[in-house]
Amino acid sequence: MNTSAPPSLRPRVPAQVYLLAAVIFCLGTSEFMIAGILEPLSADLGVTIPQAGLLITGFAVGMIVGAPAMTLLTLTLPRRATMIVMIIGFSALHILAALSPSYGLLMVSRVLSAFACGGFWAVAAVHTSAIAPAAVQGRALASLVGGLTVANLVGVPMGTWIGTQFGWRSTFWAVALVTALAAVLIAVTTRSSAKSADPAKSADPDEAESPAPAEAAPSLRTLLSAEIAAFKGPRIWLALGTTALFQASVFASFSYFSPLLTRVAGLSADLVPAVLAAFGVGAFVGVVVGGRLADRNIFGNIVGSLTALALSLGALWLVADHAILAVIMIVLVGASGFSIAGALNARVFQIATQAPTLAASVNTSAFNVGNAVGPAVGAWVIAAGFGFPATVVAAIVLALAALVVVAVAIRVERSWTPQSVSTLAEAAC
Repeated sequence: MNTSAPPSLRPRVPAQVYLLAAVIFCLGTSEFMIAGILEPLSADLGVTIPQAGLLITGFAVGMIVGAPAMTLLTLTLPRRATMIVMIIGFSALHILAALSPSYGLLMVSRVLSAFACGGFWAVAAVHTSAIAPAAVQGRALASLVGGLTVANLVGVPMGTWIGTQFGWRSTFWAVALVTALAAVLIAVTTRSSAKSADPAKSADPDEAESPAPAEAAPSLRTLLSAEIAAFKGPRIWLALGTTALFQASVFASFSYFSPLLTRVAGLSADLVPAVLAAFGVGAFVGVVVGGRLADRNIFGNIVGSLTALALSLGALWLVADHAILAVIMIVLVGASGFSIAGALNARVFQIATQAPTLAASVNTSAFNVGNAVGPAVGAWVIAAGFGFPATVVAAIVLALAALVVVAVAIRVERSWTPQSVSTLAEAAC
């Protein structure tokens, strides 16, 4: 006898999540599009290409600092209003960037844009966790990361084309326009709702957005205490360390795929964009599949993804001088690596159940720590004279280090018992 629920009653990822993923597509396009317009931008502003490249670093630093900072500043605001404010600010700062007469003002606009981006990312992740049924939470969180993956696959090449055809400032105008539209769509369509595995038992759409009339809203001090409490003990720090090491592993190798393909594998430079696009396709597949696996077993997904990443990187190192095999391995690196994305986010919410907002923002910062550390490690091994294949070896070491951290986390989890700490409701009394 088949007891499975009919398709109409099975938990699904809420449609709101896909709208938020579309917004993150816009944010991700902005984060990475600078790489495609470095030459016209540097020529117009009278700076060197390395100086123009620091705009990417400025955005990453802004994300690291901005995500938790904006979370603290907006902690008492409704999530829907916070997302709208962040995306409007992001759009306005891109208008400022498009009008910037100097490199200095453009750098300021990029750092502040990262603050808004980090704030939106964190709140969107918490909102997704709140509205998605528990059975599909990993898949829902993976959908947000999917927006970033599609940005690399579609948005960045599109932004590069716009910049080369109409000038680099047009790229910023395009992002400003699209994100302004996204703010309108969020205002019109996004509502908060209580999480439920049963669609028939959904709460009032605005219930989670405001407290019951008879209850006083928690004070900022109470909210801060509850949020900071999530950082007590090793569990959250092990989760954040896993995030940073994973991201560093991916970007230690990905950042140097282009010279690896041309100088080691002997591939034509004209074919490199197609290979990177194929990497993006692999990453998108990994995000989709990994999100479903995370819903079944978070730690199983994390361990399996990191193991697959290390093995695919090892295979890439072995065949780096064979063009076709190297391309295949690069696609597998994308698929295996990004299959962990949903689980890393879901793990943070699993730990910080009472007050996840600050934890989500710090996890966003951890991703960007990896974005900064990974390329730096790759640059170090190249500068030391080990060659471009050594970046892949460095990535393997980082992936194995992440597996060690996960092993410790699993051991801690087995011995962990809930402590008698005050919950948000208790602290409000």
